[in-house]
Amino acid sequence: MQFNIVKIEIPEGCNIIIGQSHFIKTVEDIYEIIATTVPQAKFGIAFSEASGPCLIRTEGNDEDLINACIKNLLEIASGHVFCLLLKNAYPINILNSIKNCPEVCRIYCATANPLEVIIVSTEQGNGIVAVIDGFSPKGVETDKDKTERKEFLRKIGYKL
Repeated sequence: MQFNIVKIEIPEGCNIIIGQSHFIKTVEDIYEIIATTVPQAKFGIAFSEASGPCLIRTEGNDEDLINACIKNLLEIASGHVFCLLLKNAYPINILNSIKNCPEVCRIYCATANPLEVIIVSTEQGNGIVAVIDGFSPKGVETDKDKTERKEFLRKIGYKL
């Protein structure tokens, strides 16, 4: 058994969702979730099939984002993993719908932060053990930080 760290490529202005799913129709179902929830979104999806031909299946409406998802999955090299890159929308807009998708088993992360995926390799293949999302805390928010957080959420329309 060997552990490796994979640095994930997140194109400028994008968010990423990495998860585990169990069926070939994952890419089509996630495509439909995004297209019907946030139709203005640009996105790419890739899914690593874990049996049969073991292909990376793809969908999306932005070729660059699809290709970045493929690159990420080739680096992770784990079966039944999907990568979604999202532009002009945020994970909060679609995350519950993706979690409710029948073939989605788990979500490892949804972020725009620098991201590392820790994988373990065995004779059979690779699997995701954990993700490192962003950086360690540098302190506790002050009253000024709380005010700024609340103002930001209202500015972007997530609170009244």
